[in-house]
Amino acid sequence: MRKQCKACPWKVSTVPDRDIPDGYCAARHRTLKTSIAEPGALPGLRAPLRVMACHEFPVGAEQECVGWVHHQLGLGGNIALRLRALDGRYNGFQIVGEQHETFEATLGTKEDQ
Repeated sequence: MRKQCKACPWKVSTVPDRDIPDGYCAARHRTLKTSIAEPGALPGLRAPLRVMACHEFPVGAEQECVGWVHHQLGLGGNIALRLRALDGRYNGFQIVGEQHETFEATLGTKEDQ
C-alpha cells in the first residue's frame, strides 16, 4: 500500500512553494500540467502515458504521485490510466485529507505563491 505523502500538491492543505522541499516551486509545478489528460480523451494505444511523479522519489526511481493517480482515475477522467489500472497496480493507494478537484487548484492562490 502506498499512502499519499505529507506534502502532496493534490492535498488542499499543501502549498507547493512552501511545503514541498528541495527547490520545488510553483514554476516547476506548473510544468506538470502536461501530465493531466483531457477528460475522456483516449490517445493512441502506443502513445506514452504522461505521469506526475511523486517528489519524494529520486530521479531514475520515480513512482506515480498518489494524489495524481487518485485524481486522474476519478475526476480527471484519464481513460489511458484507467486501462493501465486494470491489472490492479493502483489498488491500495491511500489518499489523506481533502483533495483538489483540478490541477489548476493545486497551484494555489497568488497569495500562496
